[in-house]
Amino acid sequence: MIRIGLLSDTHGLVPQGLWNFFEKCDEIWHAGDIGNDIGLLELAGTRMLRAVYGNIDGNENRVKYPEKLRFFCEATEVLMTHTGGYPGHYDRSIRQEINASPPKLFICGHSHILKVIYDKKLELLHLNPGAAGIYGWHKFSTAMRFVIEGSDIRELEIWELARGSADKSE
Repeated sequence: MIRIGLLSDTHGLVPQGLWNFFEKCDEIWHAGDIGNDIGLLELAGTRMLRAVYGNIDGNENRVKYPEKLRFFCEATEVLMTHTGGYPGHYDRSIRQEINASPPKLFICGHSHILKVIYDKKLELLHLNPGAAGIYGWHKFSTAMRFVIEGSDIRELEIWELARGSADKSE
């Protein structure tokens, strides 16, 4: 059993509330638009960090992190990229790969909209954690945590903070 903390679109700022929300997570996954990664690296600490770069990330992050990651977490195949779309509207940059070899879990960021959608056609779960940072048009900063055990994905929880409110820990 692995507990995952999932975030995206921090744009260089990791809200303090995420420290408590991710406290019991074994791994931290970031779906791009990292910006300055100092806060992300501090948040991850000694936990495994898996991250991809996003469209706002400069050369430093593009050298450190790949554009996409395909890996297994327990018995669950995961594909993570920043700009990926969602079921029925996958981005052309990833559409062929998803259709040819669908993972069990497809993760992306970019839209700043939290989404949890099951793609019945491809039999995969799509997760977009929204935007954890404060930059962008979104009204709430969001992130997720969940458990992967074997091929089961369960216990999905959402962290949300209204923009402009004090960042209070849980």
